[in-house]
Amino acid sequence: MTIIDDVKSVFERDPAARNTLEVLLCYSGLHALILHRIAHFLHARLRIPILPRIISQLSRFFTGIEIHPGATIGKGFFIDHGMGVVIGETTEIGDYVLLYQGVSLAGTGKETGKRHPTIGNNVVIGAGAVVLGPITVGNNVRIGAGSVVLKPVPDNCTVVGVPGRIVRQDGEKVVCAPLDHSNLPDPVQERIESLHHELEIVEDIIRKWKERFGEKPMEV
Repeated sequence: MTIIDDVKSVFERDPAARNTLEVLLCYSGLHALILHRIAHFLHARLRIPILPRIISQLSRFFTGIEIHPGATIGKGFFIDHGMGVVIGETTEIGDYVLLYQGVSLAGTGKETGKRHPTIGNNVVIGAGAVVLGPITVGNNVRIGAGSVVLKPVPDNCTVVGVPGRIVRQDGEKVVCAPLDHSNLPDPVQERIESLHHELEIVEDIIRKWKERFGEKPMEV
């Protein structure tokens, strides 16, 4: 049963969880998830209008977590702390995914139809991270806190930064392209060339002025 898997996931992911009663009564992430599963069933299976959105808004009011009823979420999902989490309508989340507070799985505001991310299995997304658009984040991915992910991420990667970049893949550090020391930029030379170009423009203006008015400047 999915809710049982969700409760088990809390104990597996949070060392502060003491017992089942505490988890059921005190974990807002679990409350938001249970309410979402009800809203999603009404929205996706029974096609009931309005009521699923009302449930999601009540959940947002009480938990600080916003999950659209249309979002699809797999088993073992856990939102740790959770305040400020936003999960958009067409988001798809796999099994055993962990989100920390402030995570946004959102659209860019430009697309229609599928406009939110697809998240694989066993993914961890750090606090304040943002994943935007209809991109796919593969299985076993780790996204660092505060990262902004705008491009698809393959399996078994670690992503950090703004914009997000892959720093590890399949356990190996990803090294940036080596610097081409034979083709380094020369800012001094570039500035000299710029000044030379500006001087040519000034000389051309003076030449045209002389052709029109002669060698002596016009008397005012």
